[in-house]
Amino acid sequence: MKLRASMPELNGATQWLNREVTREDLVGEKPTLFHFWSISCKLCKDAMPNVNEFRDKYKDQLNVIAVHMPRSEKDLNIEEIIQVAKEHEITQPIYIDNTHKLTDAFENKYVPAYYVFDSEGQLRHYQAGGGGMKMLTKRVNRVLGIKEE
Repeated sequence: MKLRASMPELNGATQWLNREVTREDLVGEKPTLFHFWSISCKLCKDAMPNVNEFRDKYKDQLNVIAVHMPRSEKDLNIEEIIQVAKEHEITQPIYIDNTHKLTDAFENKYVPAYYVFDSEGQLRHYQAGGGGMKMLTKRVNRVLGIKEE
């Protein structure tokens, strides 16, 4: 997905956890962070406390959506996804993408991966990998118009 591309529709989820959202719910109000993860991904689990801290810090200014992207057959177990989501306190909406509909729409190949869209639904930042929360924070602050010290 190229920078400035429009946020795709959020159709085709195998299931939504916590609550379902649509593109219309997200665009126009505030920026949105999509966070791709998988239950078999250790880096994803290691990054989860940072993502949750991020979600809580920006809760009034930023939508945060988790996307569970299976990497193998064993990642398709919905009960296990629900269990891991509880263990890691993922309270934001979770799009379970067992058929890779959203993964393909984002052209995403990695977990963890982060996509930041501005309030108009245009992609402003993408990054993949376990580290880089400082860079993600910097990009989100820029989209939110927050000056950094």
